[in-house]
Amino acid sequence: MEKYSSKIAVVIPCYNEEKSIGQTIEEHRSKIQGADIYVIDNNSKDNTSKVAEEHGAIVIHEYKQGKGNAIKRAFRDIDAECYFMADGDNTYPADRAQEMIDMVLEGKADMVVGDRLSSTYFTENKRRFHNFGNVLVRKLINMIFNAKVNDIMTGSRAMSYNFVKGFPITSRGFELETEMTIHALDKNYKIEEITVPYQDRDNDNPSKLNTISDGYKVLRTVARLFKEYKPSVFFNLIAFCALVFSICLLVPTLIGYVNTGMVEKFPSLIASGIFLLVALLLWITGIILKVINRKEREIYELIINMK
Repeated sequence: MEKYSSKIAVVIPCYNEEKSIGQTIEEHRSKIQGADIYVIDNNSKDNTSKVAEEHGAIVIHEYKQGKGNAIKRAFRDIDAECYFMADGDNTYPADRAQEMIDMVLEGKADMVVGDRLSSTYFTENKRRFHNFGNVLVRKLINMIFNAKVNDIMTGSRAMSYNFVKGFPITSRGFELETEMTIHALDKNYKIEEITVPYQDRDNDNPSKLNTISDGYKVLRTVARLFKEYKPSVFFNLIAFCALVFSICLLVPTLIGYVNTGMVEKFPSLIASGIFLLVALLLWITGIILKVINRKEREIYELIINMK
């Protein structure tokens, strides 16, 4: 497997983007000094690879379908001081790309996020449910991780070598950006945001995103990573719900016992005991997983510091 080395690597994952990839390459080449541009062709059925090569990009093929798999291949095969990720549909003008990269190279940030939502995204993007989904995911992530990141799902990012090589990609598709943000927050990487312009795709080059299925995958990823990165909070919330059910079933039974001296609702009493036991087990599970999670974070820091 061929390895590549660059000071600045512009990584562009692509699937059937022959109409826009040439312009995307030229846009980033003109705005970023001294960068090598890598196009990760993810089983395109059109001439994406040919057009990319004609415009001087280095083409890497990834045969496992999905944006997450394409980026995983790029991060594995390319060694660079700074990685700049962009989409191949030319929706992110590279006006501020150099500024984002410089912040990483100067050590001011481990990841610089290109914030679309604070600029033109809501006026340019015509898919109403995509707007809603971006806002929903932003609120969920910021609430769970006590953060203030404006754009969770942007595809425009500059990242350091340490962040990229220490990021275990488990997402296969468009959930990738959400996973990146959560990993950075959990591992206490320095995140900065720069407002970047956004322009919607051309009508003859429609989006590959499916609002329902991809939205569901993103929310499922948020739930999974919430459980894995914040196990104590996750299981305590479920334990609290089970405890509330237990109390709701127990109170009428106790009232009946006080009034009559008899337990008239044995099924409710048994169910209350079961919910109470479930709440206790979930609470203990959260404690155990919190300790494991903390130890894994310590091991991660040791491994990163050894590089």
